Amino acid sequence: MNALVFHGPGQRSWDSVPAPAITAETDAIVRIDSSTICGTDLHILKGDVPEVEPGTILGHEAVGTIVETGSAVTTLQEGDRVLVSCITSCGRCRFCREGHYGLCTGGGGWILGHLINGLQSEYARVPFADTSVHKLPPEIANEQALFLADILPTSYEVSVLNGGVRPGDTVAIVGAGPIGLAAVMTAKLYTPGRIVVLDVADARLEHALAFGADIVVNNGETDPWQRSWSSRTGSESTSPSRRSAFRTRSSSAPRSSGPAATSRTSASTALQPPFTWRSCGSRT
Repeated sequence: MNALVFHGPGQRSWDSVPAPAITAETDAIVRIDSSTICGTDLHILKGDVPEVEPGTILGHEAVGTIVETGSAVTTLQEGDRVLVSCITSCGRCRFCREGHYGLCTGGGGWILGHLINGLQSEYARVPFADTSVHKLPPEIANEQALFLADILPTSYEVSVLNGGVRPGDTVAIVGAGPIGLAAVMTAKLYTPGRIVVLDVADARLEHALAFGADIVVNNGETDPWQRSWSSRTGSESTSPSRRSAFRTRSSSAPRSSGPAATSRTSASTALQPPFTWRSCGSRT
């Protein structure tokens, strides 16, 4: 089969490698139907994750089809379409019983594409299959389900839950990459008063508005802290050249209207006190 193989920092290739086989009775073999890349894979390729040994197949996000199961697997059968989680769970240790699967001490946690071969391949072995993959209903497309392997839950847990977003808050999201955009979507579950997104790429900011952000700031063109502080004091300049880096959703357009439904405004009118800042940081 073919797979993306890590050969050391800065080195990877699409290689022909042996197909995986069942090595434990709790394993399943999954045919990979859709996979994607994570920022963590880029860290591995840069050499930032020394635990990844040369020869390891990368990847920890996939949707696939069960083609074989170990003798102890009881909830899956050949032909099941499944989401493969980035985190595997032994299901028995203290941390797994508490729902802290990333801390699994029974051999799980983040191991795919890290300590064992991963999912950017034609087939993959998934340990602890009963508790580490999730059956998918037919109405959910592969591309939709892929976001639940890592991107969406990471954003929700790390940004929104850990950030303590509450109704009425003003939420600041730094970075409008995939994680930042997912933070926009999941922060809305807690009905914040405003969602402010900062990035240096206008294209990303347009997507942030389409995803539901109320205000976007190109912090490559302006100082976002000065803008937010000026908005509280009302001292912001309103010259056209100063307005252009700070945009907000048009008050007359519905939230679903997307990037076209934007207007340009000075920071002095974009944020009005009182408000509470909740910072949902995002690197990607």
